[in-house]
Amino acid sequence: MNESQLRNAITTYGDTVYRLALCRMQHVADAEDVYQDVFLRLLRQETADWDGERTKAWLIRTTLNRCADLHRLRLRRPTLALDELPDTAQPAEEAAELWAAVARLPEKLRTVIHLHYGEGYSTGELAALLGVPAATVRTRLHRGRQQLKEWLGGQDDE
Repeated sequence: MNESQLRNAITTYGDTVYRLALCRMQHVADAEDVYQDVFLRLLRQETADWDGERTKAWLIRTTLNRCADLHRLRLRRPTLALDELPDTAQPAEEAAELWAAVARLPEKLRTVIHLHYGEGYSTGELAALLGVPAATVRTRLHRGRQQLKEWLGGQDDE
């Protein structure tokens, strides 16, 4: 990959990579480490025939893998709560309570909730990205919504 392609990828997908890393790592410094590592790895990739969607999928998959690697290395390190994040990294005020509750979800539920509702991926796309059956993604989404409904006192709309 050349420098201009890397700049374009950072401009186009940088926010997605950072938000996903922050969602998974729950710590700004760790999310920044993941962000940097992912784009350094992209720079070393042969991407001449990649389209935008393949680049985005590769970035998300690599971000998830790098988060898992760092998580294993830093299990004993305390995490930063979402409400302690600097103002530039916090979600919009009206959604702060919701995203704070999402941050409390177990990692597998938190990841699918973030990618589905925050990034707009379908269950089929999530299944391919995460390497699990689509039914598993739907189950995780359902369990995550149920837990959020319980915590936030939502209405039963099923």
